[in-house]
Amino acid sequence: MGITKLADLIRMDAPGAILHKDISDYTGKVIALDTAIVINQCRSAVPSLNFSLLTGLFFRTLTFLEHDIKPVFVFDGKPPGEKRAVLEKRAEVLGWSSPKRTGEASPQTKDCLHLLKLLGVPIVQAPGEGEAMCAQLVKEGTVDAVASEDMDTLPFGGNILVRQLNAKRDSDVVEYSLPKMLDILKITHEEFVDLCILLGCDYCDKIAGLGPRRALALIQQHRTIENVILHINRKTHPVPHFWQYQEARKLFLDAPQAVAPILVWTEPDEEALVQFLCHTKHVKEHRVRGRMEKFRQTRVKKRADREEELASGRSRQTRMEDFFRVTRKRQQVADTLDPVSSKGKKAKRK
Repeated sequence: MGITKLADLIRMDAPGAILHKDISDYTGKVIALDTAIVINQCRSAVPSLNFSLLTGLFFRTLTFLEHDIKPVFVFDGKPPGEKRAVLEKRAEVLGWSSPKRTGEASPQTKDCLHLLKLLGVPIVQAPGEGEAMCAQLVKEGTVDAVASEDMDTLPFGGNILVRQLNAKRDSDVVEYSLPKMLDILKITHEEFVDLCILLGCDYCDKIAGLGPRRALALIQQHRTIENVILHINRKTHPVPHFWQYQEARKLFLDAPQAVAPILVWTEPDEEALVQFLCHTKHVKEHRVRGRMEKFRQTRVKKRADREEELASGRSRQTRMEDFFRVTRKRQQVADTLDPVSSKGKKAKRK
């Protein structure tokens, strides 16, 4: 789930914290990937695209590498007990078996680990939540950004979050800056964590009936959840019984830390990949060989193009639409966040 409607709130109230980019803008960058998100996306693609999880992960990783992006795959450790209900509900909705909470890797995860090693990309095992480890890596400067579709990286303290990082021709890569957002909203990181809890997170319930903009206004005015509770109408906004917001706050602010690893990338081992994917997992060999050949050709061409640009003094210029790009469903988002204000505007236009 991540943080409920946080992306919409930032888009409307702190648009200066967002940049719209292309995948080529991340050439040469070290990007930490929340692997759980990548795996879930590959799993979801199975029915419609007839791809297995492993072939999806294989194709996607090569896409990053041929753009000279240096991916770092971060795996979840043992999830906190506060997340149990969310994990079970998520598994039920997606039709998966009940998730394990021991922190031990499943056979499917072990296959993914083996595949990534054969592709030559570094793997990081988080002590707890993968998003927290990703945030630590970007805060320490080990990586340049975190790529994830969940917004949890921001309350964990990740300075740069990238969403929709893929190679689709019309894809709109969206980059969020935590420092810029805090500055625009005039709140501290601790206050931002309280805002995320009020919006709705994976670790506890939320106050019913409290919309995103109302939650932001209350935090900007009262600064802590404790003070917010004192200034809301308990009848219209009932506070959950035995509300574990303090535990959720601690999970975001005091997540388990790990020693930053030494990151090493090597060339993909094509013969070992064929042995594993084709002879062990029964993927068609022509698919693996064909994708590897395309990978080599594409990477050579892209590198040649960049060298030519550097030699001629040209570089990719920022396009005007990068600054003024129309955001999808902008008015719909505004109506969702502030329906009363939107209705008033519509009435005035009539």
